[in-house]
Amino acid sequence: MSRFKTRPSSLLAIAALAVVLAGCSSLSTTTPPTEPPPPPVTPTLPPAFPSQDIVGRWGLAAYHRDEDRARTEAAAAGGCRQPYVITMGPTGGVMMHLADQSTPTELRLKGAPGGKTYVGPAEDPPGSQQDREVVQFDGRVLILRWMDPEVQGRYGTMVYVRCGAEGQKPAKPRRPAARKPAPKPKT
Repeated sequence: MSRFKTRPSSLLAIAALAVVLAGCSSLSTTTPPTEPPPPPVTPTLPPAFPSQDIVGRWGLAAYHRDEDRARTEAAAAGGCRQPYVITMGPTGGVMMHLADQSTPTELRLKGAPGGKTYVGPAEDPPGSQQDREVVQFDGRVLILRWMDPEVQGRYGTMVYVRCGAEGQKPAKPRRPAARKPAPKPKT
C-alpha cells in the first residue's frame, strides 16, 4: 500500500482556499440598506391673503375640542381689554410669538398646495413643525392650528378675534346715567 504524502505548504493552500470559499458564500447578493429618501419639499406658493391683513389688535383664546369653538370665539372677543398685537416685521412678515417663546419673531405667511396657508419661520417649508395652519380667516376671525402635535396638545387651536377698528381703542362700557331726583312740589 502506498501512502500519499502531503506537504505542509499544500495543506496551507487548501485551508486558505476553504476560508476564501466560505467567505464568498456568506456574501449577499442584496445591496445594503440605504438612507430613506428625504420627504418631498412642499413648494411655497403665495398665501391666500397678504401679511398686512392680520396686522392689528386681537382678542385671543384657544380650544381643544371642536365643540368649544363658538364659546372660545366669544371668549376671544372679550379678550380685547388686553389684546394680542400683531405688527409688521422689518422685512415684510408679521411679528408673532412661536411656541414657548417670550419675545415675538418675524414670521411669514406661506401658501401651499390645496389653497392652504401657514404662518411660520421663513426658512422652513410650509407645514413645518413650527408653523401654524390657517384654519379660517375672514378679516374678523383668525383661527390657527399648531402643526407640532405636542404643541397643539398644550396650546390648542388659537382663535383671534379682531378688536374694533384699526387704530381705535375699544369702547368703554357705558354706565347708565344717574337719575335726577324728582323736583319737590311748590307749596
